[in-house]
Amino acid sequence: MTKSTTWKSEVCTAIDRRREDIINIGESIMDTPELGFKETQTAERVKQTFDQVGLSFEDGLAITGVKAVLRGAKEGPTIALMGELDALQVPDHPRADPTSGAAHACGHNAQIAGLMGAAMALTETGIAEHLAGNIVFFAVPAEEYVEINYRVGLVKEGKNTFLTGKQELIKLGHFDDIDMAVMIHSTSPVVSEGSMGIAPSSNGFLAKNIRFLGKASHAGIFPERGVNALCAAQLALSAINAQRETFRDQDCVRVHPIITKGGDLVNIIPAEVCMETYVRAKTPDAILDASHKVDRALRGAAMAMGCKVEIETVPGNLPLRNDPELAEIFRDTAGAVLGEENYRDYPHSGGSTDAGDLSQIMPVLHPMMTGAAGAHHQIDWCIADHERGYIAPAKTLAMMAVDLLSNDAAKAKGILDKSSPAMSKAEYLERQTSVFRTELYDGTK
Repeated sequence: MTKSTTWKSEVCTAIDRRREDIINIGESIMDTPELGFKETQTAERVKQTFDQVGLSFEDGLAITGVKAVLRGAKEGPTIALMGELDALQVPDHPRADPTSGAAHACGHNAQIAGLMGAAMALTETGIAEHLAGNIVFFAVPAEEYVEINYRVGLVKEGKNTFLTGKQELIKLGHFDDIDMAVMIHSTSPVVSEGSMGIAPSSNGFLAKNIRFLGKASHAGIFPERGVNALCAAQLALSAINAQRETFRDQDCVRVHPIITKGGDLVNIIPAEVCMETYVRAKTPDAILDASHKVDRALRGAAMAMGCKVEIETVPGNLPLRNDPELAEIFRDTAGAVLGEENYRDYPHSGGSTDAGDLSQIMPVLHPMMTGAAGAHHQIDWCIADHERGYIAPAKTLAMMAVDLLSNDAAKAKGILDKSSPAMSKAEYLERQTSVFRTELYDGTK
């Protein structure tokens, strides 16, 4: 038996000892869901855990993020283990917050529980004295891309630069001392076959807030004097749909607009109609191409109806690139916990995560592990199997950290030697900042 095998056994035994504590963290967070950049109670729970295991920490990072570092005995790479603090809005979920509608219908409560379990085990066993490098435990805010207007308001007020947590943390330099990052997302048998798996990549996206500005008039007496903004929005939806056959299959483009305001009163020609949409795709260039076509459809609809359209475009997430070397380590490690016959290679995902932003500048792993019941973002979602949903991720994260930094950090160094980031931090910030744009197109002329 190798030393690293012994150390991995020790951290798993430590996690088993703290099993009830880890489950309690996950379940208590489930019952106190908070939306992005507002996760004060959840961050407080993380800080309490760090205090209990003797880890000093930085807090208030990108408003609510919390970061602790466990230093190894020798110099080497720094590995971040991550968990996300925020919930999303599913107001009909049985464990939703009655005021905000926030609910942990995606498993972020399990991420934090797993992260805290790994922190407990890796500190309490003293394993760090055998490792070359550092382990960062990073509870990060605001992964779910909700309350767009609120977040745009934070940007306009100068409180943030970007709309998601990892984007903001990158900009502020809180990943500058980190070489690679690993996290685990929950899934369920309804969504994914097998007990664990990895997709090689997932879509990125940008978001748009849209306002069609027409002219109000009495809908019964003088409809000819109005300019119907709702008709313009309907034309825009049709024009966007007509673009779909122009999107290449390999780019996995997804455009899914909604109308958030359709008018004011039924007997008044709608003068203001508001829409939101994401524009998703597999590559940054495909996102920008689809965005251009959506803007063209919006302008054409405004011109057809003789109204104005305001298009506010803001950066979403860049596409996820799962590091293949980290993926192999995960496959072996998670297989030891849940049985290697339960591993699956998943196809490219049409969903998005701000772990994608981080994956453009360093090696990142964002795999899936089961334990949940129901479907993501729906009212039936919960962590139904506590052993698989809370304890297995804690063991996997802790053992991966040991694997990466034992033996003079040979595996971590090998990954860094092979890694080729898609862009530098400066290039990343320039690209995402350049997405911010507000256009007022006058289709009355």
